[in-house]
Amino acid sequence: QVQLVESGGGLVQPGGSLRLSCAASISIFSFNAMGWYRQAPGKQRELVAMMASGGSTNYADSVKGRFTMSRNNAKDTVYLQMNSLKLEDTAIYYCHAGVPSRYRGQGTQVTVSS
Repeated sequence: QVQLVESGGGLVQPGGSLRLSCAASISIFSFNAMGWYRQAPGKQRELVAMMASGGSTNYADSVKGRFTMSRNNAKDTVYLQMNSLKLEDTAIYYCHAGVPSRYRGQGTQVTVSS
């Protein structure tokens, strides 16, 4: 069973930064892409960022210029660097493997609050 383990969430003030990590139990190159999604209370899950196996990335318009997705191939880990956080970024953030999604992590809570 493939496992994706997220970490790095927490409470941060508006304008602050967090870095999320997602460690996979197998090579991330087993998948055509890795992605970060989020779900806020009462809202549908939305795609935040996605990185194809070739390294190209796509971001939701709401996070462009603030969030950056990266990876460490040797550690089979992907990251989401989140800067200039806003109240509306509050959500549970999930790591997904594959497009369409084949596996999902347990999620990590990000709360932006003053």
